[in-house]
This record gives sequence, C-alpha cells and structure tokens, in this order.
Amino acid sequence: MIYVNPISFSMNSYQTSTQSQFELFFFLAMDCKHLWIKNIFVPLSPFQIQVIEDDKAKSTEPFTTGVRGQAPPLVTTNFQVKDQGNASPRFIRCTAYNMPCTADMAKQSQVPLAAVIKPLATLPPDETPPYLVDHGESGPIRCNRCKAYMCPYMQFIEGGRRFQCGFCSCVTEVPPHYFQHLDHTGKRVDCYDRPELSLGSYEFLATVDYCKNNKLPQPPAFIFLIDVSYNAIKSGMVSIVCQELKTLLDYLPRENPEMDSVVRVGFVTYNKVLHFYNVKASLAQPQMLVVSDVSDMFVPLLDGFLVNVNESRLVIESLLDQIPEMFADTRETETVFAPVIQAGLEALKAADCAGKLFVFHTSLPIAEAPGKLKNREDKKLIGTDKEKSLFQPQVGFYNNLAKECVAQGCCVDLFLFPNQYVDLATLGVVPVSTGGSVYKYTYFQAQSDQERFLNDLRRDVQKLVGFDAVMRVRTSTGIRATDFFGSFFMSNTTDVELAGLDCDKAITVEFKHDDKLSEETGALMQCAVLYTSCSGQRRLRVHNMAVNCCSQLADLYRNCETDTIINFFSKYAFRGVLNSPTKAVRDTLVNQCAQILACYRKNCASPSSAGQLILPECMKLLPVYLNCVLKSDVLLPGADVSLDDRAYLRQLISCMDVAETHVFFYPRLLPLVSSHTHSLPVAVRDSEERLSKGGVYLMETGLHLFLWVGASAQQELLLNIFGTQSFSQIDPNTSLPVLDNPFSKRLREIIDSFRAQRSRYMKLMVVKQEDRAELIFRHFLVEDKSASGGASYVDFLCHMHKEIRQLLS
Repeated sequence: MIYVNPISFSMNSYQTSTQSQFELFFFLAMDCKHLWIKNIFVPLSPFQIQVIEDDKAKSTEPFTTGVRGQAPPLVTTNFQVKDQGNASPRFIRCTAYNMPCTADMAKQSQVPLAAVIKPLATLPPDETPPYLVDHGESGPIRCNRCKAYMCPYMQFIEGGRRFQCGFCSCVTEVPPHYFQHLDHTGKRVDCYDRPELSLGSYEFLATVDYCKNNKLPQPPAFIFLIDVSYNAIKSGMVSIVCQELKTLLDYLPRENPEMDSVVRVGFVTYNKVLHFYNVKASLAQPQMLVVSDVSDMFVPLLDGFLVNVNESRLVIESLLDQIPEMFADTRETETVFAPVIQAGLEALKAADCAGKLFVFHTSLPIAEAPGKLKNREDKKLIGTDKEKSLFQPQVGFYNNLAKECVAQGCCVDLFLFPNQYVDLATLGVVPVSTGGSVYKYTYFQAQSDQERFLNDLRRDVQKLVGFDAVMRVRTSTGIRATDFFGSFFMSNTTDVELAGLDCDKAITVEFKHDDKLSEETGALMQCAVLYTSCSGQRRLRVHNMAVNCCSQLADLYRNCETDTIINFFSKYAFRGVLNSPTKAVRDTLVNQCAQILACYRKNCASPSSAGQLILPECMKLLPVYLNCVLKSDVLLPGADVSLDDRAYLRQLISCMDVAETHVFFYPRLLPLVSSHTHSLPVAVRDSEERLSKGGVYLMETGLHLFLWVGASAQQELLLNIFGTQSFSQIDPNTSLPVLDNPFSKRLREIIDSFRAQRSRYMKLMVVKQEDRAELIFRHFLVEDKSASGGASYVDFLCHMHKEIRQLLS
C-alpha cells in the first residue's frame, strides 16, 4: 500500500501552500528522491519507472503457469513462459487474478472483471507454439452439456470411464478409443503425454463437422485492389505497390517454410470503374476486363482471375509492370469504394474460398455508386452532443456489406493515402467488422513515407492469419462473458465472428456474475477459436485460464493488473464515444477510478489522515495511466487533430493487446548516454522537466519513434549519432546515418528491437530542441499539461484525491 502526503509543490519556489477544501494540497514527485512536507524534507522513492524496474529485477526465473491465480510479470518485463496448465500471459491477461465471489462485492469495488485475449499471438523463439492434437474422425472430446473442450480442468472418475466437466459439472462418458487408466492420485497415466490434459494452450485438428456446409475448406486467396485515380498515380503509390508486389508474392503466408504457399492471388485496379485482370499461366500477356456498371457488381471472369503465383509468375510480373504505365496520364480524380469490396467478395464466393482483400485507396468515394459518401467534417460539432454522430458510419450500406463479407470469410485490410477528409469512420466499418486492419499514410510522399508503408505491407502480407474464424468464451458456473471489444462481427450474444484473425489482434472480454463463486474451486474460462489456417486446414485453438476467487476485498486489490485494467477502460471509453458526448465518457472513467480507490481506502487501508492519498500497491500507477487515456486524441483532441485521425485511433486501439496500449498511452522515453553500449538505458518519466538540454532522448509511442536532441547536447554524442559535432548542422529531415562506431550500432539495434516488438512500422523522426516539430514530440510528454487542456499528472492526482474524499464523505 502506498501513502502519499498531499501538499502543494511549486517547481520554482519549493514552498507549501494550503487550500480550504483540503487539509493539504498534494504533489507526487514520482521520480524525485525527496519531497517537501510542511518544510520537512522527506525521502520518497521513484514511482512509475521504479515499478517497471522493480518488476524486471524480481522476474529472473521463467514464469510457470501451473499456479492458479498467479499474476504474471508486467508487459514491460522480458520473461520466459513455461505452460503448466494455464494459458501463457502472451495469449491471455486478466484485470484481476482473484475474482470477487459475489456480484455485490464486484459492484462495491468497481474493478472491471475482464480478460484481454490474443488467440494467435506470436511466441518468442524460446517458447513452444501450441501443439496440434489429432483425435481422428471422431474429433475433439467435449462435455456433453456445455460443449467445453477437453482440458486440464476435467476430472476423470469411475476408473477413467467418465469425466466431470470443470465448467458445468456435467458427467460425460469417455469414448473407448480415448480411455486410459488412472493413477493413485486420480490422474490419467497418460496425462503428461497429452497436451489437452496438461497444458493451458493447444490446438485440435477439426473434422468435417466443424466446416461450413460440412465440406473441408479450399485454401484461401489474396486479392490486391489498387486505386489508379489521379492522386494515387501522382503520389507514387501505384508504382511503389506494383514494384513491391513482384517480390512480396514470394512471401505469402505458409505453415511450413520449406513448402510453397497455397494462397492464390488476384488483381483489380479501379477509379470510377473496375478493371479485372486475367493472369492465367497460358496467356502471353495479361487481359483486362472492365466493369463500368458499378451499381450491380459482378466478376467478369472465373478462370484466370485467382491463380497460383509460381504458375503465373511471368504474366503477373508483366501486369505489375504495365499498370503504372497504363494509367500514367489519367485525369480521373473520382473513386468508388463499396463496389471494390463487393468485387473481391464476389470473386471469393465464385471460388468458394475465404481470403483477404488488400485495398489501396486515396480519397472520399464521391463517384455515383453504392456506398457513395459526402464530406461531413464539421469542426463546430466537436465538444457538443452531436459530436458522437461523426464517429458513426455515414450510411448503413457498409454494415450490411460487412455482414456479407464475414459470412464468406472475406477479411479486408485497407491502406489509405488521404490528402484530405475521407470519412474513416465509415470506410473503416468493413475492415473493423471483418477482423482486418486499417493503415493510414496522410499526405503520402514516396521519398519520406515509402519505408513505413512497405514495411507495414510486407508484415501484413506475410503474417500468419486464420480465416472464417468463430471464437467462443466459456466460463465455469458463477460468471459469464457479457461484452466484447475488438475487430469482429457478432450476430448473436456468444459467438465472436472473424472473417480473418491474425497474430496481432486482441479481443477484450468482460465478465459479470450470474451466481456466487467459490474460493475453493476458483473461476475457469476457456477460449476456443475455430479457424481455417493459411494452408486450408480447419483447426480449433483452445486457451484455458483458472483464477482464484476471494471473499475479502483486500485479496482482490492485491491481485489486479493495472495495465490490463487500462486496456479495458480505454476500449470501453473509445466505444462509448459512439453514443455519448466525450465529456460524459471522461467523467464516467474518472468516477469509476475514484470508486475503485475509495473502496480500497474505506475497506482495506489502515486508518490514516483524510489528507493522505492511499493507493493499492498493484494500482499505484492507475491514476497516471488513466490520465493518459483521458488526454488521448480520441477523448480530448487538440485543434490540429482531424476527425479521421480520431476515427483511426479509435479503431486501432479497439484490437490492441496490453503491451501495445501500455506504450501507446505512456510512451517509453530513454536518455541516450555514451556509456550505455550494452544494456538498455533506464527510462525516465514523460515530462519536459526530465529533458536535459545537454542530452539526446529516444521516445517510442508504439506508432512513432522520436529522437529528441537538446540544444547543447554533448559533441561526442552528436558525433557518434549524426557524424557531426554541431547542433546546427543536424538535418532533421534525413534518416539516421549508419556510422561505424559502437554507439551508432547500439542505437540502431535498440531502434530495430523496438520496431520488431510492434505490429506497425515506427518511422523515426529527429526533433531538435525549439524546432517546430517539437510540438508534435511534446504531445507525448503525457505527465505535463496538454495543449488541448488535459491536466498534468499532478493536477489530475489532486482532482482524483478530491473525488475520492467526496465519495468517502
């Protein structure tokens, strides 16, 4: 438990002051070693950075998942996981590892009960991916009543002839082929030979009963749909895409690196009309077929549209060479959008397969066609009750189109290159509903943005992805999954449908009580995802998680994870802006956080002065992180933040995992010192007062990298990084030079390792102190007051303390 004596703290005078509504005003010097309290110098340990460093220091051993209700190391810690019966925290992280036994207790604490699930997460090389279990034609063993899959929580009885379900307690016969004797402890003797009896995560090979229309699926297809309007040609986007695809098609996803990919490919270009291409291997040249009636979309050819890359390589390369030339002199500025997705969908329907559409698009679709949009950007609505309408789709057409795409297993990834408003709130509906991604390159310029775009495209095409997926979360009696956040579609209350599910997508699930839980049995959850692999195999991936249950509030507060709570709160709030004014959403967040901390203060903390702010040990960073969510561009935009930017971030955060929301809301700021050649420098707090004029700092936000250079930075540092000793000679518009010295090599290694951890390529921006670009950098110094009026951390803490005291009184 953390005690903080509240005082007013002036950075200039270091003098205390009083204020009537408090016994004392307070300031938390989270990184200072000392604090003035009534003119007494009091030692105080550093906070935010210290919490992260302490966790790294104590997490030296591998994290074993065999102990129920054990909270894992923080997402900021590097650690190895050993699966011993619960899913790895790389797959599932919970807000609380000790759930309240009753709904009343949960309501009293206001701690959200949720899990962030990343079903296809990539594991580090030193961890074993989930084993694939094949039970033959009979398929996976399941509980007769609740249909939960065989897992370590099933109890075998009657000598192994039957098993009792850990979720619903129903007893089911063990099929003869699966029978095995029990040892003296009641465990099957083959328990450790079977992944489904001893591990938290594994896969089953699904039988034909788990397939659409009871027939095994075809391998998926990738269709590339390229905007060839005037803006697309002029920016260089079209020639960059065509050039890149010539090599990228050799890296289509495959499960076995030794084998060729079975994914077929097709190509469409478009402006106001659509051009389909026949790239059949037997042709000498590709053939173009034009569909100009976009109101009734159809695919003008079947044979020769979706092809095997190796068989049709020469024809494909010829097409990719010709496309930029064919449209080089175009004057067509208008585009369509919905018919483009319809075209890809119809092609997948005709081929009877699932797949992914890669759409490269530049502008608001104003041409006469289904899904036509108008410019509705209206800054006057921001901050009013009508602001929410700007986050909602402009027309209902795209919701219906998304539903059709999901039914076919057609996932849409959208690469946007806008120079003005494109109504991303509407264009993003289909990608978000199909489990796809949106990438945005505003004012795209080939020279400066090509690197980021191509790295994003390469990763997007190559990453492992599942198609036509359905996810269901089952729970033991007492709780149930009631709400879901992420990029997916739901046609009922239980099944999360994903046309595509890749290794970067997370789904956040909220749980509510529907009965009492017992401390003895704990609470169980099982996430099962049925999907088609990129090789065309139907599979079930299963993740199991058991947590403790408690009847004392103190036990709940001892086993929460703040980073996961913030992930949940941000998604809850960002969805809330669809239906409520942003101010109401912010107030709701502050109120819930105050209730969480007030409940702790009232029921768990030892008696103390009302002037003290008391935080639970594992939630001491809740106020600092919550303030970052409240100040985010979605909830409190600056004057320079466009509607499309806000819609983009809202959609992006909805499917982030805990590590990504952590760095997004509280960026990592590292001082670069010459002596740090091997270990990573310890981060500093995100505040301007942490920046020294004589220093150079690297900041990572998850979407951007900044290299901030102080006006009087050491000459040795500048020479090692930029090859010049003079601050004035540094050109912020050029890329980081590759220099042959240990410091330059180490810096590039750090940058590469940061980029490898993120799902999107982070472009490095060099920021010189007092340059115009410093405004962008300062936006991410989240502990300071923001230009849009967001509170500094100190001010927010004062506000939080006042709210808590009002609740307690």
